[in-house]
Amino acid sequence: MSETENRLAVLERRVQELEDINAIRRLHWAYGYYIDFNRADDVADLFAKDGEVIFLSGVYKGREGAYRLYGTWFKSLFLAPGEEGPAYGFLLDHFQMQDIITIAPDGQTAKGRFRGMLFGGSHESREFKPEGVPLQFMEAGIYENDYVKEDGVWKIQRLDYMMQWQGDYETGWAKTISHLQPAIECYPANPFGPDYIRTEELRQTWPHRHDVPMHFAHPRFGKLLAGQEPK
Repeated sequence: MSETENRLAVLERRVQELEDINAIRRLHWAYGYYIDFNRADDVADLFAKDGEVIFLSGVYKGREGAYRLYGTWFKSLFLAPGEEGPAYGFLLDHFQMQDIITIAPDGQTAKGRFRGMLFGGSHESREFKPEGVPLQFMEAGIYENDYVKEDGVWKIQRLDYMMQWQGDYETGWAKTISHLQPAIECYPANPFGPDYIRTEELRQTWPHRHDVPMHFAHPRFGKLLAGQEPK
């Protein structure tokens, strides 16, 4: 190939990588908007056919498992029977930010790290008050996700959300423990439960803290740790 053709090929690969990064960013942001309003069907459709969600040490398999988490458990937790979102006086706003997305060399899989922040709760005039959920609360966590291009469209292969803290708004995180705790029973014995529990890594909740391994290395120190000479 001529020098011009080589440069063109490099540019084409770079443009495709940037388009893939933007598509995955849009995919994850859409996830945040959908769960804001309890749109569980739309959330489940963002997952690959064999995708999974890891939440509070539980693993929810496939789109059916994703719907069980978002459309069965969360819906029963936050909404009155028969109520659909967006519900009167109910807030569940998710902010997805600080994304680092890495596309695999073949362009068919990717990894992404996001920080999520959540503000939730109910207005005092709301008739239905979720049991065991503070009237006003805040939450933050880190995602380390896998993505796959399925029939040319990016989908979530594995969504791994590691909650970092929860706090009542009135008292703050300094005086609060998490109101959500890991499941102790799986589906179908627990109709809201995960398909299985990661007993090898049972994640305790706030005020316990957990490291969330990064899928990427620091451009300089990563090489040092690998015994390579950084440039």
